[in-house]
Amino acid sequence: MTIEAITTFIHFETVDGTDEGRYQNSNTASPITFESNSYVFLPFIYNGATKSLSGDNLESTLTFVNNKLAIELAHEASLESWSVRVDTVLMNSDTFTFKRTLTTEYWIVSSMGYNVEGIQLVLSTAIDAVTSSIPNKVLRSQDVGALPVSSRISNA
Repeated sequence: MTIEAITTFIHFETVDGTDEGRYQNSNTASPITFESNSYVFLPFIYNGATKSLSGDNLESTLTFVNNKLAIELAHEASLESWSVRVDTVLMNSDTFTFKRTLTTEYWIVSSMGYNVEGIQLVLSTAIDAVTSSIPNKVLRSQDVGALPVSSRISNA
């Protein structure tokens, strides 16, 4: 029988790109380095994407144990609509080092709920037809190549 070790890494950022924390759920006392960044342990469960019945929205959830760190993090993330990058990674089961990335997903925190047992963040897609808006983006020449400098554009 083969044992597969899977770790979920989450990275929170504010709307302006400020780093608000990097966490992993591998139950190791020491931080784990992933993509040259240190991720500290925080107990959580990540439930992958689910599509709404009408097909217009994808949602996911992060469930944390109810403690002071988690509730403060979740409250601020939901108030400020932080973005969350979620990496699900296959680890070496003996050394707990990185083997390969299984998935990388990008979400926006849309709401929060809690009770005495846990805290749940509802994550939605960046383009949400119901509760969120399309995030503001700026096209830059270094990102997309040559851009027009006038409004006179023709396809001839």
